[in-house]
Amino acid sequence: MTYKQMILYFIIALCFAVSVFFVNHNYSFYERSIAEVIKTNLEDTTEITDIYDNEDHLFTQHIIAKLKNGEEKGQLIHLTNKYSSSGAYDQEYRVGNELFVLIDTNTEESTVLTGTIKDVKRDKQVLIIAWIFIFTLLIVGKKQGLFSIISLAVNGVLLSYALDVFINKSNISLLLICSISVIIFTVISLLLVNGLNEKTYAAIVATILGTFISLLITYLVMWLTAEKGLRYEEMQFLTRPYQMVFMAGVLLGSLGAVMDVAITMSSSIFGLYENNSNIPVKALKASGLDIGKDIMGTMTNILFFAYISGSIPMLVLYLKNGSPLAYTLSMNLSLELARALAGGIGIVLTIPIGLYTTIFFVNRKRART
Repeated sequence: MTYKQMILYFIIALCFAVSVFFVNHNYSFYERSIAEVIKTNLEDTTEITDIYDNEDHLFTQHIIAKLKNGEEKGQLIHLTNKYSSSGAYDQEYRVGNELFVLIDTNTEESTVLTGTIKDVKRDKQVLIIAWIFIFTLLIVGKKQGLFSIISLAVNGVLLSYALDVFINKSNISLLLICSISVIIFTVISLLLVNGLNEKTYAAIVATILGTFISLLITYLVMWLTAEKGLRYEEMQFLTRPYQMVFMAGVLLGSLGAVMDVAITMSSSIFGLYENNSNIPVKALKASGLDIGKDIMGTMTNILFFAYISGSIPMLVLYLKNGSPLAYTLSMNLSLELARALAGGIGIVLTIPIGLYTTIFFVNRKRART
């Protein structure tokens, strides 16, 4: 183990320890009151039947919790939680759960306060999952894994800043902001992971072209069909144009899959060239097309299931309440299917784009040697 590696491992271990300590002692950083559940009691249950003859149970849970911050820190608070067996909009709380609560002002002078549950404090669980993800990347990817983490963090900050700009400046198009962000995300991600070389340049060009061409095709199809079949009900609370927000989602959603295909094509073709610098262009094209055909189906399926999986809870809820299958699918899957199809178009287009872009950079490198 080298000295630099020891320093890196020490920094990672220190970050892990500091983050774990922080989330377990960060109550004072929250303005909202936080209470830890120390005792629960289930008082009664009620069986109900809806108009579709579906049975459900309502539970009333009495909770004693201890306040962790604010002027009332250390005092006990009594909370009442009503939840259903379906758990669609509520849940059961257990000892050890930390809750955001609103204290009733008329009980501040009593021994046991009363209040209302507003949300659950989940930063500890999120931190555990995040560190499992980080350690997995570092173990498998090593140096590339570290750069992947850095690029992910940078892209997350940039996306947050881009959305903040859009929210605070209503005269700027979200699609324009996301278009600029896509270019920045692509350049940062590929340069950090693969470095400054022709392989990276080819992947950057292929990613940007594939993403924006798929967006253009999606827009033309929507324009020609007058957006028939797209149900924007899930965006009904937005105060911005639905189409613009949807197109921005399509752009960002397809970027990841397109980037994956682009770097796969670039790395594979450059790998063939580096193993045999005299390989003819015709052989590179044939090999590149074979590689593209192999990854096309799997990448399209990945994109499809990634979008559809998020709608499974709503599909189950609709079907369990007797909604017709066609109505359920049209209400919940129209936008997801459109996003998946748009991303699929980007994947398919990126294969030839990535192939010929990479061959161009291979020929340019060959001409210099």
